[in-house]
Formats: sequence, C-alpha cells, structure tokens
Amino acid sequence: MFGSEGSSGSSSERKSNLKFRRVLLKISGEALQGKLDFGIDPQFLETVCHQIEEIRSLGCEVAVAVGGGNIWRGVEMAEKIGIDRATADYMGMLATVMNSLAIQAMLEKMGIPTRVQTAIDMQKIAEPYIRRKAIRHLEKGRVVIFAAGVGSPFFSSDTAAALRAIEIGAEVFLRGTKVEGIYTADPKKDKDAQLFSNLTYTEYLAKDLKAMDATAVALCRENKIPIIVFNINEPENIKKLIMGEKIGTEVKEG
Repeated sequence: MFGSEGSSGSSSERKSNLKFRRVLLKISGEALQGKLDFGIDPQFLETVCHQIEEIRSLGCEVAVAVGGGNIWRGVEMAEKIGIDRATADYMGMLATVMNSLAIQAMLEKMGIPTRVQTAIDMQKIAEPYIRRKAIRHLEKGRVVIFAAGVGSPFFSSDTAAALRAIEIGAEVFLRGTKVEGIYTADPKKDKDAQLFSNLTYTEYLAKDLKAMDATAVALCRENKIPIIVFNINEPENIKKLIMGEKIGTEVKEG
C-alpha cells in the first residue's frame, strides 16, 4: 500500500491491470506552453495534472521531468544574445525549476503529495536530487518532479529525463509532445510526413530523427528502457499507455 499520503485500497489490486507500474513522464516546455506564445498555459497544466492524478490513483508510481523551452531556449538564445552556451544552459535549468514548481502547486491543489528534486541545490524551494530518496518518495505514493536537468550545461532535458528514468528503475520513458509521435519529418512543416508506429533504438539513431535528443535514446538503448512518444494533449492518452494500449510511437529493442 501507499504510505499515509497515498490512496486507500490495495496497491497490488490497483496495479494488477497496469502494463507499467513505475513511469518517467517527460513534459516538454513546448507542451506546457499550450496555446500561448510564452509561459505556462493554465488549462494545459490542469489537464496534464489530472492525468497524473488518474494514473497515480490506479497504483502507478509517477516521476515527472520537465523541459524549459516555454520560458528559455538555451542554444537558441545563446546565439541570439551572444552569451556563452554554458550560461544559457544554466538559465534553461532555472526555467525547468519554475515549471516544476507550477506542476507541484497544481498537483498539491488536487491533494496529491509531491516532491520537487533539483540537480542544482536550492534548498529554500526544493530538495536536492538524491536517487534513493526519490525512489522512497515514489514507493510512498508521492509524485516526484525532477528539475534543473543533470545540473551541468550541454545536456538536454531529454537526456536528463532518460538518466533519471534509468536511475529510479522506471519501466518506460513516456515523452509527451504536441504531436502524435515520431514522424519522418516535422509534421508542422511537412504535410507529407509519415508517423512511425514502432522503431528500434538503432533505427531512430541511424535515421538521425529529431524528435528527441540522440544521447537520450542511446542511454535508453544501453539500459533497455522503452520510449513512447505520444500526444499529451489527448486527455486519456497517459492512462491508455500505462494500461497497455498502443498510442504514439514506441522505440525499443527489435
């Protein structure tokens, strides 16, 4: 069973119908932006937190990693402003902390216990990332939100999310986006782009696809963690995925 902060009822009963019992959900900054030009879309924030609430109530242990592109894009802004890449990346990490605190606030408004853990110490507002502590929080039914990437520049939020998925023993890396999955080209720019239903890690890397960072995919390949890229704007998709329904594009061993 969950600890005192968890849901009532038998955890084993709730988990029996789940394909995945511990997941890492990556929410991109672009997704958090929703229909806005900048920042956090309150409607999207509430919708995705309700999805997290729903799968948690089914007995799924949920960790969340979040990007910061809705507030700051490190590489792009480094080029535009002329600041060095490392500084721009650290600024991007701070953007992920703001997004994480917003997710935490919404989840706790719904009565869901959470912990934000950051790769850069800022103990006034969040815990430092400690792997064993994160796992213990998950076992107690808390949603753990990982912020500030890996704490070092030159690593994408995708790579940070993959690393955390490996460290906590997640059974799947769910990457929520604003499109249906991984395409042959950017579907926003190319109307003839085709959606992949399945890819191996090697195929993804060989095709040089840009849906997510290649380093993240390589990490998942080395540790045999499947990746599912899906449309997070569809309100039932996360639940369907943990129940085993085919949604989006799955990347795994052949």
